[in-house]
Parts: sequence; C-alpha cells; structure tokens
Amino acid sequence: MKTNTIQNTDHFSGTVLIAVFETYEKNIVPIAFDGLEIPAKVFFGKKDTHYLAEKNNNIYLFIGLGKAIDYKALKIIFRRISAKQKEYFSSNIALVLPEQLTDNQVEAIISGLLLGTYDLGHFKADKKAHPFLDPDFTLNLVSGKDHLATAKKAIKISKAQLSVYNLVDLPPNTVTPKYLSNWAKDTGEKYGFEVEVLGYDASKIAGLGAFLAVGKGSENEPQFIIMNYTPKVEVKSMKHVGLVGKGITFDTGGLNIKTAGMLHMKCDMAGGGAILGAMQLIADLQLPIKVTAIVPCAENSVDSKSFLPSDVIHSYSGNSIEIIDTDAEGRLVLADGLSYLIKNFKPDYVVDIATLTGSSVGTFGYECGALFTNNEEMSKKLQESGDEVGERLWPLPLWDVYKSDIESDIADVKNYSGKPVAGAISAAKFLEYFTQEHTAWAHLDVAGVAFGDDEFAKSKHATAYGVHLLTKFIENL
Repeated sequence: MKTNTIQNTDHFSGTVLIAVFETYEKNIVPIAFDGLEIPAKVFFGKKDTHYLAEKNNNIYLFIGLGKAIDYKALKIIFRRISAKQKEYFSSNIALVLPEQLTDNQVEAIISGLLLGTYDLGHFKADKKAHPFLDPDFTLNLVSGKDHLATAKKAIKISKAQLSVYNLVDLPPNTVTPKYLSNWAKDTGEKYGFEVEVLGYDASKIAGLGAFLAVGKGSENEPQFIIMNYTPKVEVKSMKHVGLVGKGITFDTGGLNIKTAGMLHMKCDMAGGGAILGAMQLIADLQLPIKVTAIVPCAENSVDSKSFLPSDVIHSYSGNSIEIIDTDAEGRLVLADGLSYLIKNFKPDYVVDIATLTGSSVGTFGYECGALFTNNEEMSKKLQESGDEVGERLWPLPLWDVYKSDIESDIADVKNYSGKPVAGAISAAKFLEYFTQEHTAWAHLDVAGVAFGDDEFAKSKHATAYGVHLLTKFIENL
C-alpha cells in the first residue's frame, strides 16, 4: 500500500472519501464538494451515516463523524466503510480530512480502512482480495496538514493487528505451538528482533515443569518462545519492559473437560497473539525501549498422558503447585513465563496478558479488560494508554485477604480456589505468587475483549486487543 499527499482532487480520478463533522441538524446550507451539493435534509454529517454520489466518473462517499468522536468509534466507522462499501473502491483513493482532525484521529481513520480489508473466510474457495490489497493501490491524503508520517504509522499498527486477527482466527489444526514459534522466528527476522524457542527437551532441562504439565496430553510439542528487541540506538537510561502472553492454542479443559464454550477455545492464545503482534509493531516503529517477551505455547488436550486433578507439579520458580482443576491451565504456563522472565532478564516493568477467566467477563462483560497491578504509576499509564486507543482497562484489587484462595495443604500453592466467586482475583493472586515480589508488575485478564461478536462477521472472531494498548503503554513510558 502506497501513501501520497495531494493538495486537492481537481485532477484526481477514482474514489473520494470525505470525512464530515456534523453540522447542526438539517442545516439550510448544503454540504458541497467538487461542485456536488448535498441537501442537509439528506445528509448533514450525523455519526454512522454516509452519502454516495457520482460525478465526472468519480465516486464520492461522504462519511458522517458526528459532532465529536473517539478513537475506537472513528476506527469502526472507517472499517465499516472499507469492509462493506468495497465495491465502490478502485486502486486509487483520495481521503479528504477536515482541518480539525488530530493526528490521533487520522491514525484511527487509516487504521480502520486497513482493518476493513480483513476477511474471516480463510478457507473459502471464492475468497476475493480487497482492492486495498492491490500492490498498485495508492491512498492519497487531501488535507491542509501533513499527515504522511501519521499515515505510515497507522499502516504499521493495522498490519500488526491484521497479523493477530489471522493468528487468533485460524483453526487449531493450523495454529499449533510450532506454528506460533515459526511465526515468531519469521517475524523477528523480518522486523528485527531476536527469537529463541525452547522445545520439549530444552524446556525440561530448563525446569519449566508447570508449562510442560499443561501440554502433556497433546501430540503437538509445546514451544516456549523468547523474544528480545533492542533498539538500534541505545540510550544510557533506557527502560526495559518484560511481556508475557498466554499461548494456549486450544483448550479442552484437560481432564476437567469443558462442558460449554469449547468451540471458541482456539482463541485461548489471544493473549500470546497480542504479545506477538506487539513485538512486530514495537520493532516496526523502532521504539527506543528494550523489550523482552515470552509466549509459552501449549495445547491443553485429553489423553492418557494428561496431567491429573490432585497432581502436584514443580514450577520453574522451584515452588510446588497442587492441581485442583486442569482447566485452570493458563495461569500455569504464565507462572513459568513470569518466573523465567524476571529471573533471567530482570526487566524494569512486567506486563502479562491472557484470556484467563470467565470471572472477568462476568464482572465487565465485553467492554474492557480487568487490570491487576501492585504499582499505581503502571495502573495509571496502562489505563490512559488504553483510553487513547479504545482498548480500555479497569482495576480490580490484589488484597492479601484473597491469598487464602490459593493456599494448599500439600503444596506451596494451588492453581484454583474451588470457589464460585472472585475467580479473576484468585487467578491474579496465583500469578502474583510467581513474580518474586516485582515492584512494577501488571496482569491483564482480557477474556471478554480479545475475541467476540461484532458487525464484521457472523461468528465470534479476533479483536487484536492488546497489540496497540501494549505498544502505546511502552511509547508513553
């Protein structure tokens, strides 16, 4: 995709997209552009409306933004236009941007247009490519301001998010742990970050017992992915951020087999997918911060070799874990990921992200992720970063009163409280146990926002939640 800046559309041939802020209702002055005049009774820029016209062999699509609009709504509007009006698009598009748009809003618009190219029909015989994916496609920006740098950044953001759409939506017989480790290696080579992968034997030698226990019942070998990004120009006081993402490529629940919702468990690696996408974007943007990321990838299957309820397993940290429920497997791979990251890389900040509990969905529905942290500064920065890009978070407590939920009689800790209450909190307390009292750690439970329903497909699908949030958080540091 190419981007270009033009002063006006006088000599332009193709499709013209005109973003329009709302005038007062039924304005007597028509909206005019290139000699076209649209009566205000027909269109006056109301949010979620558009008006289509044709003149001089050009197609004009006027897009209503409303009186004021946030990042997420703006992105959805232009994704809708791109996905549902693509028959009007040619390989040459002019995007007319009002003067009052901020760079952040322009970024949302262009990201939305690119995200609208996504088609969930990966295996359909009659799948047709979106016009934007044509190698000769050019997006011409028409504005009094120079938004070219913003456009290039928006393209990088949407490319990373599109990568995660694919990773999360592809079926589990395609996206295995090995598929994810190969993807990480290929992406690291392309964008400029180092990748090391510990397979079964290397993980056993390393002592990643909790991680390996989860994958025991699967024929697909677990993969412990370690990624390191170092900016080309290092600064003396450069921060070091550590990321960990849950990479369960399919979750049957193990021997505590799921009785509902198993169909959607290909999405249980969405936290790990967000980390992989964030690493692509961080490296693509060349952010001046060192980042180490770990994605422990395994498949939680049912087999004679599967780990059992009441097993006691040994984690990388050296602590023993009593298995109460084999469906509380994500916290086990994260425990080893966090311990390994903190012990071997000693980052200044640590963030883990996972589709961890139905409890977080019960609390927040599908509107935001649950945030747990022991650091007020991180809490504020993560929430602000999420608000900026439409990936919201809200905090829940880590009070010591919840510690009893993970206390075991036979082992150092147990993986599930066994109670029907405070499930997201007890899961977070379990993870906290393996952070070695790190003073700047945050856990994001994104079970309700990483995969869901919207207007862009008939079935549940990926949102790429976390890719932009984590990158924005790192930028804001």
